[in-house]
Amino acid sequence: MPFGQVVIGPPGSGKTTYCGGMQQFLGALGRKTVVVNLDPANESMQYTSAVDIADLITLDDAMDAHGLGPNGGMVYCIEYLEKNMAWLLDRLKPYADDGYYFIFDCPGQVELYTHNESIRTVVRQLEKHGFRLACVHLVDASYCTEAAKFISVLLLSLTTMTMLEMPHVNVLSKIDLLAQLGELDFSLEYYTSVMDLDYLLHHLQEREPSARFGELNRVMCSLVEDYSLVGFSTLCITDKHSVALLLKEIDKANGYIFGALTAGNEDILMAADTTDMLTEARDAQERYEALRAAAPASRPSADPGARLGRLEIVEHR
Repeated sequence: MPFGQVVIGPPGSGKTTYCGGMQQFLGALGRKTVVVNLDPANESMQYTSAVDIADLITLDDAMDAHGLGPNGGMVYCIEYLEKNMAWLLDRLKPYADDGYYFIFDCPGQVELYTHNESIRTVVRQLEKHGFRLACVHLVDASYCTEAAKFISVLLLSLTTMTMLEMPHVNVLSKIDLLAQLGELDFSLEYYTSVMDLDYLLHHLQEREPSARFGELNRVMCSLVEDYSLVGFSTLCITDKHSVALLLKEIDKANGYIFGALTAGNEDILMAADTTDMLTEARDAQERYEALRAAAPASRPSADPGARLGRLEIVEHR
């Protein structure tokens, strides 16, 4: 039974860097892992891709053949993949039969997860063939610095969760860069747990005092709270501790932690071990505060590959 992650998120959220870092981390743990690139516009992969949608179709091909723009071309590519699932399943089968763990790197166009059903159909087909998958939705942690941006992220996450209808782990990525953005309005724990959103309304009103928009803001906050589905884990991809905590959440979401259990298997103790998201948020907050207190500090390299190189993970042999 193959397990895996479907990695999604808006452009700039760090999906490709995450896939490369997670591939390294899982390799160090001894978990056989393959990354599947499902982004037809991905030209700078920071990982070794076992299966690449570019062998089926590329964004440039779709745009040239049908006179489409980038957004329309991306939708066409994913719909083309949906119609040619036999191609994908055929290339995944050798790895699935050999017990590999899968990471699916998906496009960053949010319309594919909020309006279009092709990604959901692709996931459903994989599930029908025995794949146990969890969605990992990456969001840049910098959106926590403004109330309006954070509300928009909450709505995007909620819409994606209800659209894909699969085990879901929302992640505030690049948490290490928060130290460069000044103080948050509330503690990091508030944002990861999505506490009482009434506290955000004051900040939204300061930005747009109109009564009309005030009522709209109140209704949007109420919508998120009524569903009570959205919460966030945190991630610094260059921090082994942070990656390990997130992987623990993902393994519980897709069932990997239960995968090897048999009657009387002592590993049931592992399955009972849980991660406290509040403790995780408080720990990340302490490290974020420490970084901010140490400013001015040297800025991290703009090259994601350089940041990824500081993982210090011993290669599994």
